[in-house]
Amino acid sequence: MRLASLTEGAALALDQLRANKTRSALTILGIVVGVATVMVMSAMIAGIRQSVVSAIEAAGPKNFIVARFDYNQVQIVNDGSRPPWADNPAITVEEARAIERLDAVKAAIVSFDLTRTLTAGSERVENVQVSASGVGWEAFTIGSLVAGRNFLPGDVAASRPVAVISKPLAEALFGSLDPIGRQVRIGGATFRVIGIYELGENIFAAIVKHIAIVPYTAALKYLDSTPEMLAVAVVTAPHATIHEAMDQVIGLLRGMRGLRPADPNNFAIIRQEETLNAFNRLTAVFFLVMIGLSSVALMVGGVGVIAIMMIAVTERTREIGIRKAIGATRREILWQFLCEAATLTLIGAAIGLAIGGGLAFFISSITPIPARVPATAVIAALAIAAVAGIAFGLFPAWRAARMDPVVALRYE
Repeated sequence: MRLASLTEGAALALDQLRANKTRSALTILGIVVGVATVMVMSAMIAGIRQSVVSAIEAAGPKNFIVARFDYNQVQIVNDGSRPPWADNPAITVEEARAIERLDAVKAAIVSFDLTRTLTAGSERVENVQVSASGVGWEAFTIGSLVAGRNFLPGDVAASRPVAVISKPLAEALFGSLDPIGRQVRIGGATFRVIGIYELGENIFAAIVKHIAIVPYTAALKYLDSTPEMLAVAVVTAPHATIHEAMDQVIGLLRGMRGLRPADPNNFAIIRQEETLNAFNRLTAVFFLVMIGLSSVALMVGGVGVIAIMMIAVTERTREIGIRKAIGATRREILWQFLCEAATLTLIGAAIGLAIGGGLAFFISSITPIPARVPATAVIAALAIAAVAGIAFGLFPAWRAARMDPVVALRYE
């Protein structure tokens, strides 16, 4: 019975759309805009989140970072005050070497970033991210070495000026020439290219294409760098848990820095999942904005639904009277008009899904932002549209159900 009423309500709604194309299009326009907004924002955020998750998985679930401060907790202020971590001493190379000697630690990889201009002959690339690292940096990076070799422990120990550069940077500096063994100037120092690294498909790789990785010892010696933001990527030993490794690192650094039991840590231990949590907090703000924008559009569409359903009730007053005269109950009339309203909003939602999905993939094709339309967003958009149709169609449906059949039959 209800299924037949639902089918009949949907058919009548489609008849209304065909009979009043312009009016119906304007009615569902707000629904279309609201759902399309949700789809675009959801696809962009889901795509970026997948990139973040991939980067975190590449770094290893048991690994963590020792840094001067927790960059996940950084807040931007412009009142001239010093950040709370300003008095924290920088992590030193000596501390990194001591961390690597711990029983629960397999490796401790020194890392800090610089921005330099690279030149090769007449070619020049500015604002290149130069990562000064120790051996094993590739374990924390998505991609693979496609030519040449990586630098070895001997290169780091001898501070050799060698570099592994990304494939786009190699093409920008050397064109079609083989870059292996060629010289490149980083800032004012000459380095020899020993390897080409191809970054994996990731939003970060799409945004930062030009990367050079050099031994951190060579960066300290030749690039006039001050590693104020030096960090240590800690690889937990296979026989230990991440908590055991973290406890040993915290105990070591507190001892080396002479901290008393009551003193807080003047360094930060950053787990990979904390970075994901920070990203989730950031995207929550975008979701709130998205909900606000889509709510306004849905409200506009809802007002249109009320208007068109009120017109439909008025135009079909005699029909309502006849249906009641032959035995239709108030509940059946109410159900019929609610089905019509829900069908209208579902059609708007379907159009919004198509437009939003198309826009998301178009944006991903012309920008580094990946698009990934989550199935939950599709289901949620359709469900919200149906609920909105029922909510906004309730008053017109209630009015139709409450009509006096005698009065309705006399309506001209």
